[in-house]
Amino acid sequence: MHGEYKVPGGKLVVVDLEVRDGHIAEFHLAGDFFLEPDDALADIDAAVTGLPVETDASAIAAAVRSALPEGAQLLGFTPEAVGTAVRRALVTAPGWNAFDWEVVHEPPVTARMNLALDEVLTTRVGDGRRNPTLRLWEWNESAVIIGSFQSYRNEVDPAGAARHGYDVARRISGGGAMLMGANAIVTYSLYVPASLVAGMTFADSYAFLDDWVLEALRSLGIDAVYQPLNDIAGPHGKIGGAAQKRLANGGVLHHATLSYDMDGEVMAEVLRIGREKLSDKGTTSAAKRVDPLRSQTGLPREAIVERFIETFTKRYGAVPGRITDEEYAEAEALVASKFATDAWLHRVP
Repeated sequence: MHGEYKVPGGKLVVVDLEVRDGHIAEFHLAGDFFLEPDDALADIDAAVTGLPVETDASAIAAAVRSALPEGAQLLGFTPEAVGTAVRRALVTAPGWNAFDWEVVHEPPVTARMNLALDEVLTTRVGDGRRNPTLRLWEWNESAVIIGSFQSYRNEVDPAGAARHGYDVARRISGGGAMLMGANAIVTYSLYVPASLVAGMTFADSYAFLDDWVLEALRSLGIDAVYQPLNDIAGPHGKIGGAAQKRLANGGVLHHATLSYDMDGEVMAEVLRIGREKLSDKGTTSAAKRVDPLRSQTGLPREAIVERFIETFTKRYGAVPGRITDEEYAEAEALVASKFATDAWLHRVP
């Protein structure tokens, strides 16, 4: 069995192994990482050999870490990366290049329509009715999008939202609220089969699915990094965050919103951002937490979106795609039956 895992911002980890009597046998680690001392490689191989095939990634990582000699240096990878590569080998997880990717960038729709399209297209990828897809959002209204499990009354100031012309909607993924000012953010969604992230922890899958975005941002001169669990950050603060929803049919929705421009006063008046939310961020101001792309690049939003498309297309061989009339119709019906209803918006009061 063969497994590979590209560490986001790091090196490629490759494993080869056999399975005998329910245990890992003939395990060999390889890759373009750096490791000192040299003979630590044999220690890692010995630590994984003999483990039951049911061993999860964290337990594999613990076995690797305990076997390393004192003072060992792992550069470009971690014991957790070894665990992920092993799990991907055992479940025969494919890589990005095993799929035919499409990129969709279509005219603006409402915020609720964007949310409905996320559910429809994720379902279709899970069912095998659509190729894995990257979609860049466009919208024709300002909106606050709250996470699936957030309390409406705790997250949104309705008077402030109305005063500044912000609609409020709820998405199917977890995570925090997104302030989606018109032309003020860059949002994209990935619709992928669960097999692409098979063998990964949720935390690993976030960074794995956004690694191409770091490449795009760096090509624009931003020293972007990923901060667990789901933040994309630059030298001066947070740029954006990601969220996921995994459907029972095997479709995975991964979407992220990055701030292009931001009015801190509007944010403070529309969102209720308490001290507890900011307590682990090293700042007392929500506005200071976000580092907009406009100020860092000096580029129009459209140029940043185009760079995202170029980077993804080049990296994964994607081709231009489109949303079909049938998919639009299905999404419109879902807006009416779900996303535009008070029952959905206030599912968590």
